[in-house]
Amino acid sequence: MLLIDFYKAVHAEMLPHGITKSVSYFTPRMSRVEMWNSVVMFGLQGFIKTYLIEYFNDEFFGKPFDDVIADYKRIMDATLGKNAYKIDKIEKLHQLGYLPIEIVALPEGMLVPMHVPMFGITNTHPDFAWLPQSLESLISAEMWHPMLAATVGHTYREIVNKYYGLTCDDSVPRARALGAFDFRGEECLQSAEKAGAGWCLSFLNTATVPTIPYLEANYNCDCTKEPVAFGSPSTEHSVMCSNYAVDGDEETLLRRLLTEIYPNTSFSAVLDSYDYWNVIDNILPKLKEEILAHNGCMLMRGDSGDCVEVVTQTVFKLWDMFGGTVNSKGYKVLNPHVKAIYGDSITIQRCEKIYQILMENGFACSNVALGVGSFSFQCVEEDGILKPFTRDTFSSCIKATYCEINGNPVPIFKNPKDGGFKKSQKGCCVVYSTTKADFVSELHYKDEFTWEEALNHELNLLQPIFRDGHMLKEQNLAEIRNILHGGKF
Repeated sequence: MLLIDFYKAVHAEMLPHGITKSVSYFTPRMSRVEMWNSVVMFGLQGFIKTYLIEYFNDEFFGKPFDDVIADYKRIMDATLGKNAYKIDKIEKLHQLGYLPIEIVALPEGMLVPMHVPMFGITNTHPDFAWLPQSLESLISAEMWHPMLAATVGHTYREIVNKYYGLTCDDSVPRARALGAFDFRGEECLQSAEKAGAGWCLSFLNTATVPTIPYLEANYNCDCTKEPVAFGSPSTEHSVMCSNYAVDGDEETLLRRLLTEIYPNTSFSAVLDSYDYWNVIDNILPKLKEEILAHNGCMLMRGDSGDCVEVVTQTVFKLWDMFGGTVNSKGYKVLNPHVKAIYGDSITIQRCEKIYQILMENGFACSNVALGVGSFSFQCVEEDGILKPFTRDTFSSCIKATYCEINGNPVPIFKNPKDGGFKKSQKGCCVVYSTTKADFVSELHYKDEFTWEEALNHELNLLQPIFRDGHMLKEQNLAEIRNILHGGKF
């Protein structure tokens, strides 16, 4: 109960007398990124399991009453003031022994337009109408990032779907086209886990190992039984440079990788520690016999310079050196022993540019493996302007829209005279789907219902998933991927 902004500690006493229920909705109110008019619903199940169940049980209900109350009072007395808040609400909650909260939500994996509520939260016990909004700060802090990461991943997947559809055989997997290399640039370990999880809704390749146990713990999957995520062997500069210091060249290590270390395994090698084009033009020809005898693929990785030029020119040079085949759509596919890769500088614009150049020159886009780093997980460039990702990218917020006073329904709302996008829903909401002429589903909402009316509405996609400390409905990773990609992950 200390995971709050200070003012949340005093709102219970400010609410109307006789309030027995309150309802709030989490809604993306506007997009500050022109290419996005919707956001991927993702991360709520992980949040509920991590915080509303495990953390609350371990750090609140599972601890002795006297310890919990003493800790709360120690901090609040010293910082907010002894007379500024009342402790009885915290005492009653601990004595209740469970979290009297219900959450209704859209299925994760849905693309949700602006202004449509993604989930709602209410109290299940009349003494705790203050509790839903008390959780606002924690929910907001935990929810916006995985949703943004999932939206980033979906954006790249749409580019892949377009260009692979034009240049690659239909059997070539789209989910292995790009990989995430953002771990070291995320805000912290927990951010990296959740960003990686959002990415894995659209792709299988990631360098972030902790994402896998996070998904297994929260989204009912098992990496030993199904494709959750995959990594790949790769060198780094410390490997290349230390061997160069001993051998005096890069040829020795590359030959050892091909013949001794990974004779039966695909791997990537970073080749620009000194002179990338020297390796491509002069060293690879010396290793041609070993490369063609290698039982796997060697991926040539640049890590500096203009990544669009490096990747595309590498493909052209590899074709001249190793040849390949022409696929069913008339595009060149490199010999399966070689490929080009670029690790972490592939923005949305660069990704599309690389694919365009390859296609224009008659090459399938599957000849390259591309990496997305923390830059693209945390900002986007539009019209030459860098737009950082924050909670305000979609103006995501939790607003109270309904309460019951002595059991009587009272719709509430905000509607600022200036700043129209901040207008909230009024009353409780029903989210429903319609189908356009091209069979694309669209989400809409209606408000001004009571809680019971909305909950029992036959069209409402906001369904109960959590109540009184327990999950009512869970989704697995495969289900969420199928929702997001229409069964074509």
